[in-house]
Amino acid sequence: MAEKPLLPTILSVMAGYVDTAGFLALHGLFTAHVTGNFVTIGAALISGTSGVVAKLLALPVFCLFVIGSRLLRYRLMSRGLPVVQSLLAIMLVLFVVAMILALHYGPFPGVDSWSSTLTGMILVGAMAIQNALHRVHLGSSPPSTLMTGTTTQMMLDIADHICGVPDDKREALNTRLKGMGLAVLAFAAGCAGGALCYAFGGVWCFVVPPVLAAAALLRHADAQP
Repeated sequence: MAEKPLLPTILSVMAGYVDTAGFLALHGLFTAHVTGNFVTIGAALISGTSGVVAKLLALPVFCLFVIGSRLLRYRLMSRGLPVVQSLLAIMLVLFVVAMILALHYGPFPGVDSWSSTLTGMILVGAMAIQNALHRVHLGSSPPSTLMTGTTTQMMLDIADHICGVPDDKREALNTRLKGMGLAVLAFAAGCAGGALCYAFGGVWCFVVPPVLAAAALLRHADAQP
């Protein structure tokens, strides 16, 4: 599948936004960067704060949704149905459900309540689908949910530039740097947006992810040949 230049950017903004808004509204739960929950589990156990249940569930839920996305991909392909469009549509539905739960039950007094745990796991599931979608169908674009590897590669490329790059490799290196830089900036913008929306709107911040998911879905549909 041909990659759509704007789609990875929208996904990066969405990942930064959802991860930040979820972290703030759900008492330290990472929804996109689930490995970060291992750190917060340790902190919660030592400090006695809430959130251990949701953070323990995040990784297996993430894994199940990734497996489910893969199996669904095979089923859709066997029936000649659009894979990316279908996965984006499922993400949109999950974000709408999470928004309804957040607006009805939030603000959440503790992340271990059933309502906050369910909301968090739905967001984790949506971001798991995004991770799977990006890795399989947008493989040449920088990851949209994890910036550590992207930032590391950017610094390596900058160091190569400082040392000197052969003319035949300079254009490819510059193209990669631009793509990675855009992904990092988009993710950072999403983080800033999530923090600001939560600061001024509380759980109303969860209205934004469905809008971003709808934008990604429309962008993919518009970019079809």
